[in-house]
Amino acid sequence: MKSEHPTANTIRHPVGGAQVPPLTGDTPTQLSQVAALPTAVVYCEGNFAKIDGKTANGLVRHSEAYRIVSVIDSTHRGENAGLVLDDKINDIPIFGNLEAAVAQATPSPDTFIYGMAPSTGRLSTVDRAVVLDAIARGMNIVSGLHEYLSEDTEIVQAATAKGLSIRDIRKPKLSKDMRLFDGSVALVHALRIAVLGTDCAIGKRTTATVLARALNAKGIKTVLVGTGQTGLMQGAKYGVAMDAVPPQFCCGELEGAIVAASEAEQPDVILIEGQGALSHPAFCTSAFIMRGSQPDAVILQHAPKRAHRCDFPDMPMPTPVSEIALIEAFSDTKVIGMTLNHEGMSEAEITSTIAAQSEILGLPVTDALSRPQAHLLAMVVTAYPSLQQDIPKVAV
Repeated sequence: MKSEHPTANTIRHPVGGAQVPPLTGDTPTQLSQVAALPTAVVYCEGNFAKIDGKTANGLVRHSEAYRIVSVIDSTHRGENAGLVLDDKINDIPIFGNLEAAVAQATPSPDTFIYGMAPSTGRLSTVDRAVVLDAIARGMNIVSGLHEYLSEDTEIVQAATAKGLSIRDIRKPKLSKDMRLFDGSVALVHALRIAVLGTDCAIGKRTTATVLARALNAKGIKTVLVGTGQTGLMQGAKYGVAMDAVPPQFCCGELEGAIVAASEAEQPDVILIEGQGALSHPAFCTSAFIMRGSQPDAVILQHAPKRAHRCDFPDMPMPTPVSEIALIEAFSDTKVIGMTLNHEGMSEAEITSTIAAQSEILGLPVTDALSRPQAHLLAMVVTAYPSLQQDIPKVAV
């Protein structure tokens, strides 16, 4: 049962008082926490800043579990990861191979992260050799592939001999330990917002991460529940790799993560990372996310210049209007705004598209990466004014 909360065209849960904002990267405590994280090299050969490199892209932008010291991609050898990805310099260099990455790191990196999400979900012969080389160099392995490296005899033997660990992000727990949906998510008092999209690999996790940071910075305590490999690698405290869970348990496992986050953190807002797209015939995870989280509201992520779905050249992209209609017909929820993935767009195109789509949809539209975070924050606070009455609205 959902309790009422006054909103703009959205009636949902009550929200608690503001919380203390999180530490920023400028504080000594935060800097010491980052320095204490295990160091990691992210392998993304030939795919950094591309769709199949979304895991590496995400880790370069944000990581609470590892301190990313370098990226491996020979096509960008010698460049800066931040400049390649977002035109903003950071302290993460790109090397052409593992040998060069290790040679430049002092001390040697703790962890080798496989930073790609190929459509096959499997390790290539070339990449296998790199993983074995990383183990030989004394590095723990982290992988988000559907192929579990912890069940690969050769890789396991090599790691065991060195006393190293293999972490398979997508490897689910035993079905006997999985949770069925029981409806307890309806008792969660935090406002639940799902960030969905019109395609896979479109920036849903990035937008959710930026929004969580913006809300917390304003004293609105927010927890992000991860639903994919990258979010869990980044250090999401609560979540489940949805595409690795048997369908019978998907809704219950996500519900359990949300309930756990609610009980432990007592947040004002719980953001749920979306997967795929509700309209995409190749993915069922969006449907499970909608059912398991029972979101009060949805933010839609769309790439205006993307002509067809990823890996499906004969499958045209849906329009935001059609996706919103489907979402609101599928679940008792309301889309409160849209965010853009600006791939292939000029600055002028971003500006004109924001204005045009806002007019068409009758909703606020912004870009989480190229526009101020205040715009994204205002999208939520305008829909739910009681979150923080004194946050001013901003123009697009």
